[in-house]
Amino acid sequence: MSTDTTPSEATPPASGGTPALEVRGLTKRFGALVVLRGIDLVLRPGEVLGLVGDNGAGKSTLVKILSGFHPQDDGEILIDGRTVNFGSVAGARTEGIETVYQDLALIPQLSVYQNLFLGHELTLLGPLRVLDKRQMRTLARQYLDEIHVNVPSVDADTDQLSGGQRQAIAVARAVRSASKILLLDEPLAAMGARESRLIINLVKELAASGKVSIVVIDHNYAHLFELCDRLNVMQGGKITVDRNVHETSIEEMTELMVSSYRRSIEEAGEPGA
Repeated sequence: MSTDTTPSEATPPASGGTPALEVRGLTKRFGALVVLRGIDLVLRPGEVLGLVGDNGAGKSTLVKILSGFHPQDDGEILIDGRTVNFGSVAGARTEGIETVYQDLALIPQLSVYQNLFLGHELTLLGPLRVLDKRQMRTLARQYLDEIHVNVPSVDADTDQLSGGQRQAIAVARAVRSASKILLLDEPLAAMGARESRLIINLVKELAASGKVSIVVIDHNYAHLFELCDRLNVMQGGKITVDRNVHETSIEEMTELMVSSYRRSIEEAGEPGA
């Protein structure tokens, strides 16, 4: 497959309606350290976008900005064509962005249904705030069945579940909260083939519903090629490669990534260029 596209420049996505999420010229500094250097990113409605790059490329910082944890120094974030300024994680959630990190933020001693409704518990009508456990159990079971997440019981403690099941519960909780954009940070890390398959199928099902657009961070090209519609490579705080997965291959993406890295060294004038 041809690799004649300049590897230091990301190929812009084809036009086709208003993006679910768009990032324009995003920069972030921590003191003298420039972590993000004018990031441009587009996530289309219902798309699964893979984000890959070496440690220190800026992936985690970008996700933290998109999730409202860090403010950007410069640049613009748009959701459905509208410029947004989060100010906080709660602000990002209000705009429909949910993030599932590697630590999942589940409480092991709580049941599946309690974790699903954590922070959004249902209560019975009346002067006292009494939890409506029956309704939460019923809705939890219905929702998990809808997205084909198989757990032994919604009353099971979360620490009794497999790693794949816990990841699925964390993703299901994020989507159940009516999020429009889902950021998944290494969702398949340290998982076996069977557990990885559970999460891959879940992400595909959510994307196929058209209700949520997803960004997946992963180091494994094989996972990303199966999960994603498009791949972005981050290097040195920039997105250097943008490819549709059906128009490229793992070999080409690896070659482009290496070529882009070498070019960045040459431009910086560092030893070894």
